[in-house]
Amino acid sequence: MRKFMDEDFLLETETAKRLFHEYAEKMPIIDYHCHISPQEIAENHKFKSITEAWLGGDHYKWRLIRSNGTPESKITGKESSDWEKFLEYVKALSRAIGNPLYHWSHLELKRYFHCDMPLNEKTAAEIFRLCNQRLQAADMGVQGIIAKSNVKVICTTDDPVDDLKWHKKLKEEGSCAAKVFPAMRPDKAMGIEKAGFTEYMTRLAEVSGIAIKTMDDIRQALSNRIAFFAEMGCRATDHALKYVFCREAEEAALDQIVAKALAGAAVSVEEEEAYKTALLTFLAGEYSKRGWVMQIHYATLRDNNTNLFRQLGPDTGFDCIASCDCGEGLVALLDRLNQKGILPKTVLYSGNPADNALIGTIIGSFQGPEAKGKIQQGTAWWFNDTQQGMIDQMTSIANLSVFGNILGMLTDSRSFLSYTRHEYYRRILCNWIGNLVENGQYPADMESLGKMVEDICYHNAANYFQFAE
Repeated sequence: MRKFMDEDFLLETETAKRLFHEYAEKMPIIDYHCHISPQEIAENHKFKSITEAWLGGDHYKWRLIRSNGTPESKITGKESSDWEKFLEYVKALSRAIGNPLYHWSHLELKRYFHCDMPLNEKTAAEIFRLCNQRLQAADMGVQGIIAKSNVKVICTTDDPVDDLKWHKKLKEEGSCAAKVFPAMRPDKAMGIEKAGFTEYMTRLAEVSGIAIKTMDDIRQALSNRIAFFAEMGCRATDHALKYVFCREAEEAALDQIVAKALAGAAVSVEEEEAYKTALLTFLAGEYSKRGWVMQIHYATLRDNNTNLFRQLGPDTGFDCIASCDCGEGLVALLDRLNQKGILPKTVLYSGNPADNALIGTIIGSFQGPEAKGKIQQGTAWWFNDTQQGMIDQMTSIANLSVFGNILGMLTDSRSFLSYTRHEYYRRILCNWIGNLVENGQYPADMESLGKMVEDICYHNAANYFQFAE
């Protein structure tokens, strides 16, 4: 029987062990999509407890605790102590065999807290004490955690109206071991159907200096912000779509849609799609000119529990996979951009694992010489970044594209301790490759295999996002 999470955890073959320990393990991290706070990086935030570090904003964990029958007051409630919240997580985690949170949490205990004890109700008090003590050490501020994790680049998620003052501070001080760049996420500018659109446009007008009345005013305002983000080192953008579509409209019709929304009137689904198609087309052109990467995440239903959404707001663990059919819309959008000569480097993520082969075949229709794998399927995302989800995504993209060009892992996280997810991914990657080699399906050439692993772990993303020095 193997020891629980030993040094060869998830590595089933000698080839896998060599690939991980000799190649993958040493590679730096590029976290090109995450939701951590640039302010907390700039201020070198120190966590007062493991509860804050683990449960302060991690909806993956909140969701798990709820599934164990825990009342919300002991998950996000201000009336519960850090110890009470931590203990509820322990109770849920102890029963969560097979859930990636079990592995992630224990990897974090090992790497940051030098703790090899399995986390359960018997060990909870000792681990709580040990972690809280360790968090007081000088090297356990946010910047210390980043340095320990061998992170070289972080792309935060930033709205076009953000002033990026914390990115400026980090750039000026140079205190962080990683370079921290903004990544633009213009979802609020896209969200013409949502409450608050008019107020957001007022804010966009203020920061851009462009009075917004027409579709072209919105383009000009966002163009100003894109130029500012470019000055701050932005290389990537992100778009969250419920589903992918392409609905073209004349400029006069677009102006009418914008005027309608600015007046506070509801827009139809057709008007929403027309506006979003026009704006996404413009933005793609701006990205293409600058060599930026456009990321599109789709196929999730968000904020499903109305009662708790009203109480807690978005991104609190009430989302699920969507079953929308996006093949035709995705092809139409990419083809429109390609015909116009403005298709940027693009990474596509679906929340639905049933879309693996769909994306894997679509990307082959729109590749170009600008980059190896100009159009990419992103790594297994959100509900799919499990052990099996990663294996399924790797297998599919290997079947249908050039596996050696993939971009490796990202955290997509709000937690500074989640960099161990890169280790988790790398172990699964090396084991997947190792099994092919030892089954005689690929040559046992360690030099070429090692280079492929190093590229997937680091170099591919460095080159694709233009982070290479």
